[in-house]
Amino acid sequence: MKVLVIGSGGREHAIVWKLAQSPRVTQIFCAPGNGGTGQLAENVQIAVSDIDGLLAFAQEQQIGLTIVGPEAPLIDGITDAFTQAGLRIFGPTAAAARLEGSKIYGKEIMQRAGTPTAPYVAFYSANDAFAWLATQPENKPWVVKADGNAAGKGVLICDDRSEAIDAVQTIMIAREFGTAGDRIIIEERLDGYEVSLLAICSGTDFLVLDPAQDYKRIGEADTGLNTGGMGNYSPAPDFSPELIDFTIHQVIIPTLKEVPFTGVLFVGLIVTAEGPMVLEFNLRFGDPETQVVLPRLENDLLDLFDAAIDGTLTTITPCWSPRKAVTVVLAAGGYPGQYANGDEIQGLDEASKLPDVLVFHAGSKAKDGQILTNGGRVLNVTALGDTFAQAIDRSYQAVNKISWPGMTYRRDIAARVREH
Repeated sequence: MKVLVIGSGGREHAIVWKLAQSPRVTQIFCAPGNGGTGQLAENVQIAVSDIDGLLAFAQEQQIGLTIVGPEAPLIDGITDAFTQAGLRIFGPTAAAARLEGSKIYGKEIMQRAGTPTAPYVAFYSANDAFAWLATQPENKPWVVKADGNAAGKGVLICDDRSEAIDAVQTIMIAREFGTAGDRIIIEERLDGYEVSLLAICSGTDFLVLDPAQDYKRIGEADTGLNTGGMGNYSPAPDFSPELIDFTIHQVIIPTLKEVPFTGVLFVGLIVTAEGPMVLEFNLRFGDPETQVVLPRLENDLLDLFDAAIDGTLTTITPCWSPRKAVTVVLAAGGYPGQYANGDEIQGLDEASKLPDVLVFHAGSKAKDGQILTNGGRVLNVTALGDTFAQAIDRSYQAVNKISWPGMTYRRDIAARVREH
């Protein structure tokens, strides 16, 4: 089977890497891909937003299956377009992808499904938000979220009312996230630890993947701005089988009754003193969660995609390696704000040759025999180990081989589970 993977990040590199191990895959294309995917697949210079171009390419190449990595083309209806043309594609319809594409709609579905989540208020104008915040306690912490797709950056965590006012200003007046900030939600800030639980879905059937824990903030000790994710680990020792079971019955089953779809349901959770609460839904593989989950999955990934599309998901049992996986994200200096592109990355070969190390490219491109930076999150250095301590040490050993001007990363990824 010829396979097309759409996207250019670390998640897509991990998907390409896993699919390349399938005996049923004859050729992989990645559109547009990056400096890493080009080593396993044929990169095709078609933008993820060019749905007509992607469709024409899939028809011309007789692609047997298309997998969509990022959220934007899903929200824009790529699955609908491919399905109408008679092509097999793994991903939700545009109607289902609204669960991720609109924070307000996502919250409305959570309310209908009885999903545990933070209380919130939606606002369609900055003045209304300012007036409402003026009635709230001065020292109460909030989270302010752009309603639309902001590539994982439209969530501002606020310690008090003053910071919440600044967040509204940033999103709705300064328009830092463009039209994604036409509407916002302000919700109560919850205390606890975050965990990501992904499920491959087929209508109302689903397979839950092993959980992962992500580090969203740019700074060590969870300080600074939110990012798309600075690292993570899997499995998640704190997230017990009982908590997984709770999430299945209180979140996944009710949500799929409201919005049945084929694709991935990514449940972003925070485990509070009262139990798990849903922070957000995404309808695609997480990034960088995919980079720690897929290396531990022992099944043929293509079998899972086929079963989801064909409605035979319940016949598959996911098999997991007992090993631990840790990913450290290497970012360009200045990320998640302004950053430079085009710096040559040194040390990739040395890092990749270390035992049990996988270097997934996120924001890179190949040019004239060099690998250059081409994004905010540039590389995802994943390592496997029999213990978390071993996986952590291997990952940072590889990180220390890699360099480019301004490279930055967190040094505390998975530190909380080192002794597990």
